Amino acid sequence: MTYILGLNAYHADAAACLVKDGTLIAAVEEERFRRIKHWGGFPGEAIRYCLSEAGIALADVEHVAVNSDNRANRWRKLGYVLTSGVTPSYVLSRLRQRGERADIAGNLKQALPDQEFRGAVHAVEHHLCHLASAFLVSPYDKAAAVSVDGFGDFSSAAWGLGEGGNLRVDGRVYFPHSLGVFYEAMTQFIGFPHYGDEYKVMGLAPYGEPRFVDLMKQIVKTRDDGTFELDLRFFRHASGQGANYQVKDGIPSGGQLWSDELASLLGPARDPAAPLEDRHRDIARSAQVTYENAFFNLLGALHRRYGADAVVLAGGCAYNSVANGKVLERTPFKKLYVQSAGGDAGGAIGAAFATWHKLGGAAARRHFVMDHAYWGPSATPDQIAAAIAQRRADFDTAGCTIERIADEATLCKRTAEAISLGKVIGWFQGRLEWGPRALGNRSILGDPRRADMKDILNLKIKRRESFRPFAPSVLREAVPEWFETDDDVPFMMQVFRIREAKRKEIPAVTHVDGTGRLQTVTWAGNPRYARLIQSFRDITGVPMVLNTSFNENEPVVCRPEEAIDCFLRTKMDVLVMGDTLIRR
Repeated sequence: MTYILGLNAYHADAAACLVKDGTLIAAVEEERFRRIKHWGGFPGEAIRYCLSEAGIALADVEHVAVNSDNRANRWRKLGYVLTSGVTPSYVLSRLRQRGERADIAGNLKQALPDQEFRGAVHAVEHHLCHLASAFLVSPYDKAAAVSVDGFGDFSSAAWGLGEGGNLRVDGRVYFPHSLGVFYEAMTQFIGFPHYGDEYKVMGLAPYGEPRFVDLMKQIVKTRDDGTFELDLRFFRHASGQGANYQVKDGIPSGGQLWSDELASLLGPARDPAAPLEDRHRDIARSAQVTYENAFFNLLGALHRRYGADAVVLAGGCAYNSVANGKVLERTPFKKLYVQSAGGDAGGAIGAAFATWHKLGGAAARRHFVMDHAYWGPSATPDQIAAAIAQRRADFDTAGCTIERIADEATLCKRTAEAISLGKVIGWFQGRLEWGPRALGNRSILGDPRRADMKDILNLKIKRRESFRPFAPSVLREAVPEWFETDDDVPFMMQVFRIREAKRKEIPAVTHVDGTGRLQTVTWAGNPRYARLIQSFRDITGVPMVLNTSFNENEPVVCRPEEAIDCFLRTKMDVLVMGDTLIRR
């Protein structure tokens, strides 16, 4: 019996997973425990959870695999330092950070002082981890594997072919050229300054026109072999000025990536406090189109090279669900898989599975497929009851009724009725989702038929930008009737067009361009959530509910206590935790 602990450490979205004999046992991001979005550093709490879920101690773990290898691409790094003119102080600061990060055993001892680690540590190159996180847990025996992100181990993209348990890396795009940096720079330029704000550009883009696309051809240049390069006049990161990414007190941040040349090309940048104008919407749309053109140019070249029917995606850019939804339309590929944590957190899984296959050789046959995302902590009925009892006075003050409904069909029917009446539901069930999306276990639910549902959610809970869409969770068998696709999309990582005749029936989950970022729900993957959606369909004829993450400007809730806190401090109408239904 072999246990491998996979880590994304010292970086945003720190995370841990545990793999036992080639099967995933547990996976969770550190932010869920620390309650700071994108928490970076060493994932000590996530490690504790994974060990607890498996019922083992750290001493039982034979291998720890980390999704970064300081030795990777070392000659390219050295050559760049010698020719690029970066300052010695910048190089020294980076080397100092790397030295601190290399001591995995020391960090384990500090994070888990009551436990002992006796195993081996494996540093696995960043993009190999991304590729492994997508292919080695995918349902395909053969697929082109593609990783695109900001940077990791001195490259920003990598690709190769996966066959059986073998995965090779055939090509890369190296620092300083990066589609992820391009998109992040445009995100900053439009006035969204925080780490991870790129999804706001994706949500804003459909409101604009692509009138800056021709100008942006100066910024991102594509080649016939699928690769791309940036015109570095428009960026600051290549000199080290804008590459001062850091994690302080667990909070990741980076410097301004764009240069004054970008403002000369596109006009002045938006102040984050200033209102959004049509020009900003047009820049967002143009940035999305520019990204897609480069991305599909790469995928087209890889299909010509490999001729595979399937493609798997990872890296931070794999969260661009708008582009993902067009892969089968704009490339010759016929099948697509995107893991639920495609970004750096997912590198923990990639590190673990790459190490499993490397250690096991031909004997480590692939037998695990990640077809759901429920790999995090759960709460027992007793834990839920204790959390409710602790806040009983607060529930009484809020005028809440609390009842336990042991029959699942009745619980789902009652909840579906509340949704159909326009109530906002906090839905807390089973194991926490792995990755950034709430997928029916830590979700806030609403009625997709109500045109005012987005406003209701933003007024009662979310308080977020009006242009950002909410997503539908739909019964798998109903997908082709409502969407212009018939795909499995269990992780909400693809956007598809909603059938034109159906859009007026579900305005709350229909984006301005007629699309929706759907999640397909199956009885095998999440039976209670499927029963709830079926109950809603029985009442309304609509086989889906509006689904957004159970949080309020914080990481998704993990424990019952956090769900109760969120319920009581917002204007949520109903909280369903396990079999207990709480109504204001």
